[in-house]
Amino acid sequence: MFTRLCKCALAGIALLMSALSMPVHAQPSPKTVTLVVPFAAGGGTDTVARLIGEQMSRTLGQTVIIENVVGGGSTLANDRVARSAPDGSTVLINHVALLAAPSLFTNLRYDTKTAFETVGLVNNAPMVLIGRKSIPGAAPKEFVDWIKTQGDKANFAHGGIGTNSHLCAVMMGNVLGFKPTIVAYRGSAPAIGDMLAGQIDLLWDQVTNALPQIQAGTLHGIAITSSERLEQLKDVPTTAELGMPEVSYSMWHGLYVAKGTPVETIRALNSALRKALADPMLLEKLKQLGTLPFPDSELTPEAHARLFAADMIRVAKLVESSGIKASEAK
Repeated sequence: MFTRLCKCALAGIALLMSALSMPVHAQPSPKTVTLVVPFAAGGGTDTVARLIGEQMSRTLGQTVIIENVVGGGSTLANDRVARSAPDGSTVLINHVALLAAPSLFTNLRYDTKTAFETVGLVNNAPMVLIGRKSIPGAAPKEFVDWIKTQGDKANFAHGGIGTNSHLCAVMMGNVLGFKPTIVAYRGSAPAIGDMLAGQIDLLWDQVTNALPQIQAGTLHGIAITSSERLEQLKDVPTTAELGMPEVSYSMWHGLYVAKGTPVETIRALNSALRKALADPMLLEKLKQLGTLPFPDSELTPEAHARLFAADMIRVAKLVESSGIKASEAK
């Protein structure tokens, strides 16, 4: 009798322990992952986000939706993700704009250094200078000569204060000895639209955005910040070839989640990202856009964190050299 009671008691305890442990091991994954893009649809960041999002969705077994949160030099999108639930359901894709924000804005509601967990690096690409078709001259060197002559009379579009397009214009101005006149747009796509209409002179942009226009002959390809000419843009010389080797700039995208997201969730997202970047079809699409993934050894969250920390220092110095004073993000 006693033995039977003990067995029943032990069985009851086992069932109770099993019931208590079920929620811990059966936590449901979010049905959807929102990939937040800080810039307008149709721009380079948006294009890359949609390419990797589609592939990551298959690996994760979850729907990945793109949400364009535009404004404040990407700070609205950054804040959206920083304040999201730390469960991997909301992911940010961003470039240098995330790193530049602390130097540019006084009213950030998040601490850039501590608000995010790095997930992994996506792609790395040079910047290319494009110009309206009516710029005087017939070759890149003549276009650069015109820019030197114009100085601050030439206007440079950019996709927001602190973006790659803005900081690259600042860098060129520093090298050539003038402060460029800059005109802000809500992303590269509308800036290119005005350039096609002849309303803006110049734009430093991601190859991703500029490539179709240069290849179509609707805009001038003037210079590229890579060490060698790109296969897709053989007629566009490097900045070094044009006597501006100091204009050396590469832009990269990374994925981020809110601080406190579990390590296993970050690893799952990183694994899905790496699988996406290994897909031959996606690689070919990136190549056609003039950009490529980082080497496999640099795709870990840890490698991303190291580049993030180092580049934040470089970007802060570049912003300081521009003379721009920190202001409130709008």
